[in-house]
Amino acid sequence: MKRKGKGANAPPAPGGRNLDDVADRGRGSDSAAREGDALIGEWRRRIDSIDDQLMRLLNSRSACAVEIGKIKRALGLPVYSPDREAWILDRVAQENPGPLDSTAIRRVFERIIDESRRLERIAAQEDERTNDGNPGRD
Repeated sequence: MKRKGKGANAPPAPGGRNLDDVADRGRGSDSAAREGDALIGEWRRRIDSIDDQLMRLLNSRSACAVEIGKIKRALGLPVYSPDREAWILDRVAQENPGPLDSTAIRRVFERIIDESRRLERIAAQEDERTNDGNPGRD
C-alpha cells in the first residue's frame, strides 16, 4: 500500500530526527545549525551506504549480462534484444513507487542497459582475441 502526501516515499529519518525537530529548536541558532549539520551528515552516510549497495547490485547485474552475452554468442544470437529491453523499461516504469517519476526511472535503466550491452560487446571482443590464437577452441 502506497502512502499519500508529502514525503510519502521518504525513508524514515536517521535517528528518528527530522528538519521540523531542528527548526523547532530555534531557526538560525548555533545549536540548530549544529543539529542541522549532524542531520545532514546522517542522511549523507545513509546515501553512501545506499550507493555501496547500488554499486554491488549494478556489478552483479552486469556480471549476469556478460554471462547472457556468452550464451547469445554461443547460440549465434545478437547482443541487442529490443523486445527484452522494451519489456524491462515498461516493467520498471510501471513498478516504480517514486519519488522519481517513471520518465526518470526509464532514463536510468536505459543507461544501465546501454552499459550492459557495452560490456557484452567488450566480452565478445576479448573472447574473439583469445580464440584467434587457439584453432582448437570453438
